[in-house]
Amino acid sequence: MRKGSTADAPITFYRLQGCPYCERVSRLLQAYDLEYRSRFVEPFHSKRNVVKRVAGVRTVPVVVDENTGVTMAESGNIVAYLEAEYGSGTDATSTSNGNNGNGGDD
Repeated sequence: MRKGSTADAPITFYRLQGCPYCERVSRLLQAYDLEYRSRFVEPFHSKRNVVKRVAGVRTVPVVVDENTGVTMAESGNIVAYLEAEYGSGTDATSTSNGNNGNGGDD
């Protein structure tokens, strides 16, 4: 099954095309071989009503994990969550580096 496009996947990943913070999360989801569905959002903050309803913010990335009931925004927090929840003791952060995730998420 192709990762990132599974309609009934337990993880929903709200993202913006070309967003480096979103790419960081995407690479980690792929590194952990997690099934997820991508939801691309509007480029303008004011139009991101779906993300606002789901997470209370208009920034991306946002991950909703139905396995654990977690909804989370901000790439650094999402990466730490994925590593804690799905990490297998190996360091997958080498695939997710490039941005430190400290603020600046789109």
